[in-house]
Amino acid sequence: MRGAGTFTGRAWRVAAKAALVVALAGSALAADAPSTRVPVPGVTAPAEGKCVEDTEFMRRNHMRLLVHQRDRTVHEGIRTEKHSLANCVSCHAGSKTGRVTGSKDAFCEGCHRYAAVKLDCFECHADRPAATASAAVPPAGGPK
Repeated sequence: MRGAGTFTGRAWRVAAKAALVVALAGSALAADAPSTRVPVPGVTAPAEGKCVEDTEFMRRNHMRLLVHQRDRTVHEGIRTEKHSLANCVSCHAGSKTGRVTGSKDAFCEGCHRYAAVKLDCFECHADRPAATASAAVPPAGGPK
């Protein structure tokens, strides 16, 4: 006589089928989620408008665009807004701080920390839009 806690052959088959159904349902749900080979940090992109290029393209190529823009500006005197660093900063500055650096939640710094990539653009360039940066600096003659 079998004890109350033992499975019969039929019970094992039913349990195995149930486990298979659960596993297949789980994999089907996981397949519906968007997948990417590029890891993404938890920073949020600006809500208004659309970026100058596709998100995946920008994740992989933004530095090339910035270097190309820099070379055209410095070496050839050609200034355009589309891929300029100032244009990026004006769109991606955070609503809380008005900057793209300064915390792990800031757009540029958050991504660069996540990817363990040195962020050196802002050693020379402003990390906030021009209006915000100029408002933070008192006039030359002092406050009036």
